[in-house]
Amino acid sequence: MLLWVVHLVGLQFSIAICWTFDCHRTESSPDFSLQGDYLLAGLFPLHSDCLQQRHRPQVTFCDRPDSFNGHGYHLFQAMRFAIEEINNSTSLLPNVTLGYELYDVCSESANVYATLSVLALPGTRYVGIRGNLSHYSPRVMAVIGPDTTNHAVITAAMLSPFLVPLISYEASSTALSTKRLYPSFLRTIPSDQHQVEILVLLLQKFGWLWLSLVGSHGDYGQLGVQALEELATQRGMCIAFKGIVPVSARAGDKRMGDMMLHLAQARTTVVVVFSNRQLAAVFFESVVLANLTGKVWIGLEDWCISTYITHLPGIRDIGTVLGVAIKQRVVPGLKEFEEAYARSEKNGPRPCPKDSFCSTNQLCRECQAFGVHEMPSLGSFSMSAAYNSYQAVYVVAHGLHQLLGCPAGACSKELVYPWQLLEQIYKVNFLLHEDTVTFDDKGDPLPGYNVITWDWSGPQWTFRVIGSSTWSPVQLDLNQTEIQWHGKSNQVPTSVCTLDCLEGHHRVVMGFHHCCFECVPCDAGTFLNKSDLHSCQPCGKEEWAPAGSHTCFPRTVVFLTWLEPISCVLLTANTLLLLLLIGTAVLFAWHHDTPVVRSAGGRLCFLMLGSLAACSCSLYNFFGEPTLPKCLLRQTLFFLGFTIFLSCLTVRSFQLVIIFKFSTKVPTFYHAWVQNHGAGLFVMLSSTAQLLICLTWLAVWTPLPTREYQRFPQLVVLECTQANSLGFLLAFTYHGLLSVSAFACSYLCKELPENYNEAKCVTFSLLLSFVSWITFLTMASIDQGGHLPVVNVLAGLASLSGSFSGYFLPKCYVILGRPDLNNTQHFQASIQDYTRRSGCT
Repeated sequence: MLLWVVHLVGLQFSIAICWTFDCHRTESSPDFSLQGDYLLAGLFPLHSDCLQQRHRPQVTFCDRPDSFNGHGYHLFQAMRFAIEEINNSTSLLPNVTLGYELYDVCSESANVYATLSVLALPGTRYVGIRGNLSHYSPRVMAVIGPDTTNHAVITAAMLSPFLVPLISYEASSTALSTKRLYPSFLRTIPSDQHQVEILVLLLQKFGWLWLSLVGSHGDYGQLGVQALEELATQRGMCIAFKGIVPVSARAGDKRMGDMMLHLAQARTTVVVVFSNRQLAAVFFESVVLANLTGKVWIGLEDWCISTYITHLPGIRDIGTVLGVAIKQRVVPGLKEFEEAYARSEKNGPRPCPKDSFCSTNQLCRECQAFGVHEMPSLGSFSMSAAYNSYQAVYVVAHGLHQLLGCPAGACSKELVYPWQLLEQIYKVNFLLHEDTVTFDDKGDPLPGYNVITWDWSGPQWTFRVIGSSTWSPVQLDLNQTEIQWHGKSNQVPTSVCTLDCLEGHHRVVMGFHHCCFECVPCDAGTFLNKSDLHSCQPCGKEEWAPAGSHTCFPRTVVFLTWLEPISCVLLTANTLLLLLLIGTAVLFAWHHDTPVVRSAGGRLCFLMLGSLAACSCSLYNFFGEPTLPKCLLRQTLFFLGFTIFLSCLTVRSFQLVIIFKFSTKVPTFYHAWVQNHGAGLFVMLSSTAQLLICLTWLAVWTPLPTREYQRFPQLVVLECTQANSLGFLLAFTYHGLLSVSAFACSYLCKELPENYNEAKCVTFSLLLSFVSWITFLTMASIDQGGHLPVVNVLAGLASLSGSFSGYFLPKCYVILGRPDLNNTQHFQASIQDYTRRSGCT
């Protein structure tokens, strides 16, 4: 069954070939063929593509009036010139001549005809299909061309089963790199994949993120636009508009008018035109008609340096044109070869053969004749493409050179098969006019691009090379000063949907495109990292940031240092108070037998002074960085010491009341108090109670040094934990009760003898202590920052200073300033006076 299928397919191919060659009188031009030991085929667009619809299965006539394609003519001549050079070479394929069969591929039908022709067996018009094609030897060994991706896809697919090498000089679509589908396809023009990478680098270089893409119908334009869209999107760009120019589009028709309208509504400054030059001309005609100016147009290698576009009326006013073009190459001697060809007699004006109406690719109905001065212009674009055609021929020659064993000294001229030549072509690596020629595993050459800009500063259009690309890694070097931007300011245009946000503002995407966004300031405590412009990152624990910040700042570590000005004042005051306490203790010890010291409490005074000194020493723990010992002692030692002082003050006042008021009225109680050492017992019990409260405080609500981050965003407060805990409140409450008790007892002493009456001074000192601690608690509830230790020290100093000045300072004054009052007679007189007054009442 399989053999019958193969036979039928072969029969169909044979009929097609026979029908195509069924001409009445055919005389092919000698310029299209050359005999040789090995034949190469060339597929060139000598006439413009015919887009008309066919109604009969006939090959399209290529030699239509006014359809001559000068660009294709140069490619055609470049192949002929290369083969002539190789045949004249003594080092490359010595004693071996190459021949050629050249075809005009002006349409898809002409392209298919040419492909079938080159697959025919030598000397026949048949394509033989066999089960094993490894020994199939078609008419030609390799094919050069065709020019477009659409034609190349068809030709590559037809040649692939036979593994006939197909080397294209202009088909750059990435689809052709798929070796699974097109195993015998190679090219001397870089793949669009590389061109797309350079395009995206160019867009990134100028910060253009908001783009419009326009492609031409067909694999070249549509696949190119797709690849560009994918890569551009990966690099953070947005496509505002994407359009395809239909193959049958005409400037001014409704489809192009709608495209121009959508392009204008997209409000993009940069438009990338991924199109072949034929449809690019239609597109730019429409741009001129729509007066769509003031933009940057990015061109591809197929049209950006082609005069096919620059000759359009009004094209110079559309804006700035940048392009990615293949690095310019020159075929040495090609221009002279073409001029010699034009001067030859065989190309002089002559009539065409009569009745040569058959639509073959090598026959003419109307001959094209021109002299040296009428030759098609060989511009930069055509020269660069001609070099690719020229290079393709040399690639085949070098592959054949290796296959025939020529490096050994003599070429064998044996029968070779196309698949064997294909293997050698993949291995070629040689220099051609200082350019390295080699292929990767996809059949693509080493890429090399120039970035150009159109220049209208002279009388005629030209272009300037402003940059070039390098590979491994991919880099783009640009000289931006060479670009003449449209507009009076000559500044680089911007093409963004939304301008960049201010520093510290993150992007909130609005709509479909991530390039369109609103700018929202980052919250306090967060910052905008440039690696992620859409979300704010929290600062580290030791950092802070205000709202709308692009960076974090180190937090200020706050504690009451020893060297701060306020610290120096407080330390000086506390040290002076401590010295006064010590000095008072010395003074009282020196005068311990005097009535003033005995009336003040005697030995009890030293306990009171010691407790006040302990309170004063506890205040030093508020300075410097908090540590565990400081946290444990700073408040507990103060409360315990002040409790002892208040206990002594209370019991001293209570004893005076007993002595002067109740000793005679309640003698039993008085004797019991004295005999059982009531004063000392009260002081011990009261102090023990406060000690137990403080120990519970330290055990349950242990104050520990800590770093506080929550209260102030820009500060790290070094403090002790549980500063205002329940243990503190219990100790403070007990302290307050003792103060009230001391105040009450002192008030009862207001009618005692003058030397024993301290109600006014004690009341003043206790009121000062109440006010200072209430102030501290108020500040603690309002300000939890670094000023709290200052307020605590001030409250402590106020309490200590008030207590010392209210109780001890008057006595020091009497001892030092009024020694006449510090004697027994004065105190007895005062007691007698109190007794008389009491007796009268």
